[in-house]
Amino acid sequence: MKTLNKIIAINFVLWMISGLAFGQVPTPAKPQSTPILIKGATLHDGKGKVIENSVVAFSDGKITYAGDSFSEEGYQVIDATGKHIYPGAILPTSQLGLVEIEAVSASRDDYETSYVNTEVRSVVAYNTDSHVIPTVRSNGILIEQVIPAGGVFSGRSSIVQLDAWNWEEAIIKENDGQYLNWPSKYRHPSWMNPDKGVKPNKMYAERVKFIRQVLMDGLAYSQAEKQEVPNFPLEALKGIFTGDETLFIRVNDAKSIIEAIKLGQEFKVKKMVVVGGDDAWIVADFLKSNNIPVLLSDIHSLPNLEHDDVDLPFKRAQLLNEAGVKVGLTHSSVSNARNLPFYAGTCVAYGVDKEDALKMITSYTAEILGIDQNYGSLEKGKSATLIITKGDFLDMRNSVVEHAFIDGRKIDLNDKHKMLYEKFRGKYEE
Repeated sequence: MKTLNKIIAINFVLWMISGLAFGQVPTPAKPQSTPILIKGATLHDGKGKVIENSVVAFSDGKITYAGDSFSEEGYQVIDATGKHIYPGAILPTSQLGLVEIEAVSASRDDYETSYVNTEVRSVVAYNTDSHVIPTVRSNGILIEQVIPAGGVFSGRSSIVQLDAWNWEEAIIKENDGQYLNWPSKYRHPSWMNPDKGVKPNKMYAERVKFIRQVLMDGLAYSQAEKQEVPNFPLEALKGIFTGDETLFIRVNDAKSIIEAIKLGQEFKVKKMVVVGGDDAWIVADFLKSNNIPVLLSDIHSLPNLEHDDVDLPFKRAQLLNEAGVKVGLTHSSVSNARNLPFYAGTCVAYGVDKEDALKMITSYTAEILGIDQNYGSLEKGKSATLIITKGDFLDMRNSVVEHAFIDGRKIDLNDKHKMLYEKFRGKYEE
């Protein structure tokens, strides 16, 4: 096993070195220096409004106009006739920038082993030079919530934009929330143990008792006088009791969702979000009445139980949307995150209105993450973080992102996938 680990580590180093031959990660764009106006495209503003033959203008990184008529004087004009303008997509609950190759542990910096890691700040490990980031960005995803993993309380997430020299420059919102891994009530069969069936988790009550104690200690600490020598794990929990940070709860089964939310309410947690939420549709009325949004993960997956509809994962977003629950979309895999717009497209095929599906990767997600004052929709005064596409952004058959801007900066959309494609296309066209 040790020899195998060494071989994997050596291969990873060689892969990283060979990557240099295919070119570096594109240089971050410089700040916007010239006012830009995009005309002729169909505008999808991320709030449900669609304007044909639109005009979008922005200067100093901020949108100055988004509508159907505006003077071109003083602006550099981009003619986007026949194309579409969308807000840049937002990827929540992601480890993009922390994980390079998911199967190679030497390339992962996302996991802590302790049960309580509340003081861990995921953003300090965020690698802006990741070769994966450009492959995601070139598909229209321009903002990410970078999160930690491991333990029961994994630590703090932060929100970053995907074109920066370092993590300090990338930050949009630092320490926006805490991540809690809620235990499952049941043990489901896996590829390692396919024949064991669904069984109760004997450790469930003990794990919930542990979470209760941590929240109890955290609330008491937040109400006590300031300590000369702070307890750093409890100090880091203060934000969820004051409302400055959100408690993101990774939980899937229906009963556990209710128990997790009620426990948070018992200890006066101000803002909570369900992450994963496989069975959230079953308790949609409860979530709606308590104003709890859901970040729905892995649309393209199999159902958990034999008696579930085979297409249930495709329908969950519509079931929640119909019930009035605010839904954002994400994916648990770094390598598959680039397909986020197409997961929204699958939701459209299973009943979600197209502009509502767009909200699930733009304005709804921005609202859930608390960055909607500047991002998630194309409105006057907001950040000029947007894309121009040939074809429907949510349709994998014809979507091509031709231009992208983050805070008004024109982004280089080249990436390693495109460079390898050009390299080998030349070989086989000879």
